[in-house]
Amino acid sequence: MKSINKIFSILGVSLALGMSSCVGDLDLLPIDPNQMTADKFAENPSEYIMQVMGKCYSGLAVSGQTGPDGASDISGLDGGTSQYTRALFMMNEFTTDESKWIYADAGVIDLNTNTWGNGNANVFGTYSRLYVHIAICNDFLRLVDGGNLSDLGISVDATLQATIDQYKLEARALRAMSYYWALDLFGNPGFIDETSEAGTAPVQYTRQQLYDWLAAELEDLVASFPDTTPIYGRVGKDGVEALLARLYLNAEVYTGTPAYDKCSQHCANIIARHRGGGYDGSGLANHYMYVFCGDNDVYMPGGGNDAENEILWGIPYDSENIQPYGGTTFLCKAGVIESSKDEDTGEGYEMHAADYGISGPWGCMHATSQFSDKFTANPEDIRWSMWCKDDEGFTKDNTDFYTFNNGYGVVKFTNLLKGTNGDWSTENGGIYDPTGQIQARAEAFPDTDLPLLRLADVYLMYAESNIVGNAGDASLALQYVNYVRGRAGVSDWTSSDMTADNILDERCRELYWELTRRSDLIRHGKFSGNSYNWAWKNNQLNGAGFASYMDLFPIPTNVIAAQPYFEQNEGYN
Repeated sequence: MKSINKIFSILGVSLALGMSSCVGDLDLLPIDPNQMTADKFAENPSEYIMQVMGKCYSGLAVSGQTGPDGASDISGLDGGTSQYTRALFMMNEFTTDESKWIYADAGVIDLNTNTWGNGNANVFGTYSRLYVHIAICNDFLRLVDGGNLSDLGISVDATLQATIDQYKLEARALRAMSYYWALDLFGNPGFIDETSEAGTAPVQYTRQQLYDWLAAELEDLVASFPDTTPIYGRVGKDGVEALLARLYLNAEVYTGTPAYDKCSQHCANIIARHRGGGYDGSGLANHYMYVFCGDNDVYMPGGGNDAENEILWGIPYDSENIQPYGGTTFLCKAGVIESSKDEDTGEGYEMHAADYGISGPWGCMHATSQFSDKFTANPEDIRWSMWCKDDEGFTKDNTDFYTFNNGYGVVKFTNLLKGTNGDWSTENGGIYDPTGQIQARAEAFPDTDLPLLRLADVYLMYAESNIVGNAGDASLALQYVNYVRGRAGVSDWTSSDMTADNILDERCRELYWELTRRSDLIRHGKFSGNSYNWAWKNNQLNGAGFASYMDLFPIPTNVIAAQPYFEQNEGYN
């Protein structure tokens, strides 16, 4: 079991100082069983400030405070599906060619078939989850700023002030992550920050307004964050700057004005801090599958492997201490089933959860044929080496939406260990078992950390900025793509391969299931409309275009009911 920093193990402490602000624009109830009083706070301010800050972090990792079956921070929503990254996955992956959820769950099926409306419960759940997290970060910033601690009779010495100053940067970065997703998914959502009193109603920002605020906020954070390596699992300068680069990569979608030059420069800054170790001196992990296995914590900020510090911002998970039904539990289990072929007839399909270090698989998520086709030209590509395909009894086509093996079985995140000798065999579906202990890894919850932003993404963002926006250096852009492709075991590109369509496909192969696909397709004009179709797009077997207004999700009906001065996004009634 990995060592979890104290700030992440304190998941049962509620944010009681101003917590009510999280419901101002959501019409949801906060669940707050362990209120922290001012007197209790004053007993040990350093300890309790850490605990309140821990809630800002845990809001990304878990749904609530009492385990996977316990209470969620927002009532009326399932704690599993409304967990932060699982909710984002439904918006960013179910709606694209990369994944189909075969259960006919209410609301979820509409995301998979691009038929959602403004009353979709999962759209509301995602909006709610983002704004509860924003409210928690705002409450922390209110608590430690503006003389509030002095008003509570708490003395702040130089040591405590230095801690507070660093936590303030981190809380702002965490809040920026949630505002980024609000901008990307909803376009014109609510806005409120710590300068408003708790409980103040939000104002509705236009997409341009929110983009301008977020760009300025992230630029300031990049300039303010120390260059030192953060404590394991916490956000540092690399993660903040990578988020800013992604904001600029999508600037033309958000504002109508491209910012590829800014994206390229921030990518170059990150790359300069990472070159020297790892795969071919790129700073990437030496093997792709290492980044998604049970001991990938070493590639996290502060994880100990500075030469291969590929995960620039990630969420720590631990099989004993952090157990959500979202996060990497969702990613490890949803794509796996327990099934065997008939020994006599050979009929059926073969897949075993223990082969991937988990127990209790869900068997509910598989690939579309169009996603699989991204790999078929290079079957040696390591990035799909663990998938279950024809040899295991799976079919590439998706003629029956609700049949698990009617689509290749995608395996990317596992609970396996990479071993001590640095090898990872691609035999037997890419499974490496140096000690014969795979069965012992069959755990209900994985130890696998969840990457939010990776160095490989930064290399590809730099390359796309050059291909599409003519920013940066073309020879470096080609080199950077070939770092990513070389690590995957496929041939290098030449300059003639550096096209918009090719870089979009390469991002799909490298970053699938990492919450980038929807925005990538939108940026390249291939999400709505008929320029690119996939199985069950717009609820058609062979895919069909849908209206371009659905490049944005609606402002949920419940939000507009609570804030009637909000305007609905164009196209939604």
